[in-house]
Amino acid sequence: MKMNTKNYRMALAVGLLACAPGASMAQQADVLLCSTHDQERIVELTGNDPLKLAQIAEADDELELLTAEYVADNYGRAGGGQYVIPVVFHIIHNNGPENISNEQVIDAVRVLNDDFNKLNADWDNVNAAFLGLVADVGVQFRLATKDPFGNCTNGITRTVSTLTYQGDQDMKDLVQWPRNKYLNVWVAASADGAAGYTFRPNAVSQSWAASWDGIVLLHNYTGSIGTSAPSRSRTLTHEVGHWINLAHTWGNSNEPGLTSNCNGDDNVSDTPNTIGWTSCSLNGSTCGSLDNVENYMEYSYCSKMFTEGQKQRMLAALNSGTAQRNQLWQPSNLAATGVLDDPVVCQAAFSTPTQVVCAGDSVRFFDESFHGIVSWDWDLTGASPATSSSEDPVVVYDTPGLYPVGLTVGDGNNTVSTQQSDYILVLPSMGQSTPYSEGFEGVTTLPNNDWYTLDATGNAAWEPVGTASFSGNSSVRLDNYFGSDGDVDELISTTVDLSNATDVTLSFRWSFAQRNSSNDDVLQVYVSADCGATWSLRKNMRASTTLTTAGVQPGFFTPSSASQWEYMEVTSISSFFHVPNFRFKFVFENDGGNNLYIDDINLNGTPVGVEDLQAGSDGLKVVPDPARDRAELWVEGTGERTSIQVLDPLGRVVRSVLDGMLMEGPHKISLRVDGLRSGMYLVQVTTADERRVVRFTLE
Repeated sequence: MKMNTKNYRMALAVGLLACAPGASMAQQADVLLCSTHDQERIVELTGNDPLKLAQIAEADDELELLTAEYVADNYGRAGGGQYVIPVVFHIIHNNGPENISNEQVIDAVRVLNDDFNKLNADWDNVNAAFLGLVADVGVQFRLATKDPFGNCTNGITRTVSTLTYQGDQDMKDLVQWPRNKYLNVWVAASADGAAGYTFRPNAVSQSWAASWDGIVLLHNYTGSIGTSAPSRSRTLTHEVGHWINLAHTWGNSNEPGLTSNCNGDDNVSDTPNTIGWTSCSLNGSTCGSLDNVENYMEYSYCSKMFTEGQKQRMLAALNSGTAQRNQLWQPSNLAATGVLDDPVVCQAAFSTPTQVVCAGDSVRFFDESFHGIVSWDWDLTGASPATSSSEDPVVVYDTPGLYPVGLTVGDGNNTVSTQQSDYILVLPSMGQSTPYSEGFEGVTTLPNNDWYTLDATGNAAWEPVGTASFSGNSSVRLDNYFGSDGDVDELISTTVDLSNATDVTLSFRWSFAQRNSSNDDVLQVYVSADCGATWSLRKNMRASTTLTTAGVQPGFFTPSSASQWEYMEVTSISSFFHVPNFRFKFVFENDGGNNLYIDDINLNGTPVGVEDLQAGSDGLKVVPDPARDRAELWVEGTGERTSIQVLDPLGRVVRSVLDGMLMEGPHKISLRVDGLRSGMYLVQVTTADERRVVRFTLE
């Protein structure tokens, strides 16, 4: 394409290109369109600082001069060897589908290497007019095997954060490795409204912009397997092209299809002028010549190639000091990042979908060791079987308790081991009886046999304290003051038996303060009917509405009076959750606020089991049970006005039995059950002071 320096330089000074899923996706393949707010991003990130914008433009001038010289010297010549780029993938997730597998990351790197080395199976199907221009760029990307501190790694990090739903600079700031040593790729649930985005070298050339450098991808546009698909697998190829200083084939806008794009420019001599495509029109001719629709820097869904001119432009950028690109492939850095030689076994590691189960549940362990593992020796105390040589064994834990897990792996020559104490917590399948209460009196550490904590940052943020309480001397505190935005911390109960209960109420006291009025931290209460395998939200409290009890407290918050505590009841716990292994949990999301305290947790359910209705207990019993055509209620009167009603399982009144005085002492009262369908029913006895319930079955 003919050079238009003015237009090119103005757009390149902005330097960010982002690809968003297009509206036409449903009609065609997974077409990518590009967002058009790149300049707004730069203005936002620089604060519209004239000096910073001038530095970006100056870096553009310098890189363009070097590129012109490099292309003049090297176009059409044989390559000078392979460039190797160390890569790290940062998976930012909230335990959703965006937490893609290692295999999907490895597949993404495979696709990228195929495309940059003309190994993709479809390159020779390129339109004959461009077949002679298909370039082997000669750049290879390898997952790092050493982290910035020289420790063993597989080139994949995982961070739990709700910032995955934003995919913006705040998310990138969660984790980043030095950009002069690694290409950083973040995978998330959102890419700031795009399928992927990055900055070209000039925009991130200064040290103050180093944290912007790298590529953000949607998880379902990463690789060709898992949550992605082959039709979405070239997004990373496209973004790496931008990262090594390529523009779109139509120039520097993010909007293809405009007639004005014929006046644009990508500063590559062998890519014809085009308006840009979102479909695969192989005979398209939009600016007076045949368009290179199958180019990776297009937005058709049939990209297959880079041109020789694009290759030379990318290699020029890799040989430039702009954004430290020329440091990445130096032998010293390849050795430092562990991509120079075949790696050996260096770390034993494993994971499991959950570390808390009920007795009798199975657990699957996944080996995450690296590298070159060929043997596994698992030590699974308390499980059946207690040892395994499988890569990903499945075992059963039958007895409640806290158990360690050990793993030794080998590569045929060497072995390494890891031992995790108190790794698996097995809860009773028949939980504690109600009423259940917890005031954290005498609790010294968390987690324990009654409470499990889940904290993605690993800083044990939940802890019992004796410095604040609503009653007694203790409560549990979440050290949110020292947390980071987006942190998610969970406090999860043991199992509680609700199988013989009704009208369940979960109550607790809490105290919370903001650090400033803009904080909108969130506390949620979840319940589970399957020992924590799945969870249902029952209460959502935000700092901007109901969560804050003590106003704004800039310093480390400790409640100083009862007035800084509030009381909450959770009553929406239906009969679906009345099971032997009921659990509940508190989930807190950090938005910059202060500490949270919880005290006086109570879980009450009215007992309705027949075994609890003998003389001297509740004073209630239905006979016979099950009943057929007649039934009697045996009830102990209290000498008060009493209401007796028969309720269906949904709590609806189906019979009114009594509404008046019931003298003290035992009574037998006939229950009219004719006309009622077979099933379970409740008899409710209510006075001014109490409510009692008994369950019976009608055949």
